[in-house]
Amino acid sequence: MNTLDTLPVTLDDVLKAQELLEGIITKTPVESSRALGHLVGGNVFFKCENLQRAGSFKVRGAYVRMARLTDEEKKRGVVAASAGNHAQGVAVAAKSLGINARIYMPLGVALPKLAATRSHGAEVILHGHNVDEALAEAQRYANETGAVFVHPFDNVDVVAGQGTIGLEILDQIPNVDTILMGVGGGGLLAGVAVAIKARAKELGREIRVIGVQAENAAAYPPSLAADALVPLKKVSTMADGIAVGRPGQLPFSIIRELVDDVVTVSEDSLARALIFLLERAKMVVEPAGAVGVAALMDGKIENPGNTAVVLSGGNIDPMLMLKVIQRGLSAAGRFMTVRMMLDDRPGSLATIARIIAENDANVTGLDHTRLGGSISMGDVSITINLETKGHEHGEQVLGALRAEGFQPIVVH
Repeated sequence: MNTLDTLPVTLDDVLKAQELLEGIITKTPVESSRALGHLVGGNVFFKCENLQRAGSFKVRGAYVRMARLTDEEKKRGVVAASAGNHAQGVAVAAKSLGINARIYMPLGVALPKLAATRSHGAEVILHGHNVDEALAEAQRYANETGAVFVHPFDNVDVVAGQGTIGLEILDQIPNVDTILMGVGGGGLLAGVAVAIKARAKELGREIRVIGVQAENAAAYPPSLAADALVPLKKVSTMADGIAVGRPGQLPFSIIRELVDDVVTVSEDSLARALIFLLERAKMVVEPAGAVGVAALMDGKIENPGNTAVVLSGGNIDPMLMLKVIQRGLSAAGRFMTVRMMLDDRPGSLATIARIIAENDANVTGLDHTRLGGSISMGDVSITINLETKGHEHGEQVLGALRAEGFQPIVVH
């Protein structure tokens, strides 16, 4: 029997989910990116789920799961756990369906995501230091009270709901060759893979489906290699939406059969991708939603052809955005912090300022101190933040300082 017909989620499940979501969600737009297309040598399109209700794709799966509850289950209410996007999706779906929702979020969750979840009417409980700990507490509460646990990815209805993105992409980009998206637990990737691979078979053509993970939260590559779930001992990434240490059993069973590849990207690559999306696409996207763009910019995808990148969410904490912008500019060679020693005498700092100005760099910050165990009497330590035009320009500035006898050390 065909593999597609024996999987726990089928194309028919995704089609039925699409019917349920009619009039509930937004059919998000697709935008082309000439700049990224020129870089990779193909046509690149963004599927803008960052413009979805509640700011991410998560409302799709959450609504399908909850709409299929019995009246008795709806009366008991639902419980979920999330770092943000699933929480908001569940809260929006619960409000639409008239269901009480309790949501566990990790301590230290981004304040905008916390406020948004509460604004949709859900009861929010802060618990644990990561999503896995919050999930365990939500499951305990469900077992204790009878509330229905709405898992963020390990559920047939949730996977089917997320898969509706695949149907929309094929409708909006009929000639698509490659589809990229982030993967944490795997619900989105599994659902889209089911829809795309089934439709591709009907059309008699190949369409690649590729997942992308942050390299410090990449549980899928070792799990796929071992053909078994391999939990990570530590997860550390700015992409909190995909910071999952253990793949979901249900999504994994689909992904290992249908997905063409899962690649990883670094934190610096993520930062560069977010800067690119802000500057060139005018898109506000959270780190988890930018991993596909990072993979393309890094050349991780060979022969991409007509490529659709799912920008899965846009719920980014403004404070995180500030840090990401600085890191992205630094990774692109457009921001540099240097430290150097100079004689503590009038005119030394003016000489440095002259060199920087003559080489067309811009000082954005300066720290000047005479104290410290490594600072000799008669010396001063200065740390300067500089705006530059790229790596080559940065090296030019450093060379000019060295030519005048200074010894700048790049610290960031």
